[in-house]
Amino acid sequence: MKSPGCPLCEGPGGAIVFQGDRFRVIRSAEAGLPAFYRLVWSAHVREFSDLAPADRHLCIDAVACVEEALRRHLDPVKLNLATLGNAVPHLHWHIVARFEWDSHFPGAPWAAAQRQVAPEAQARIEALLPPLEADIAARLAALPGNRTAT
Repeated sequence: MKSPGCPLCEGPGGAIVFQGDRFRVIRSAEAGLPAFYRLVWSAHVREFSDLAPADRHLCIDAVACVEEALRRHLDPVKLNLATLGNAVPHLHWHIVARFEWDSHFPGAPWAAAQRQVAPEAQARIEALLPPLEADIAARLAALPGNRTAT
């Protein structure tokens, strides 16, 4: 079920990494944060508790899959997980790999930028994104109870 006027119902919200029947994972173009991903639930629900128990398990397992892949491929200093939805009240998780050199570290991704990012540091991470995203897609497709969208 979609909600008119909701940007996450009306468009992908970023570059699609994985599209399933219940959720998608996208890479968001956030300046200074080259490994900023979102898991977006397909149905328009506002809160995590709106999901049926089996869907809650699938959702959190999917978030963990993305987090594990980011750790394995990028070796970030920290990973940030958040589900805010204050500006867009459609269930989505932010999964952000953080580095000491990123534009906002150690502040939140939504805080004011603290520095310019060195292009070579960002380029190193961007070069690792294609195999990372292939791994994410394969791991999500293999989750029990998940089906890819047709």
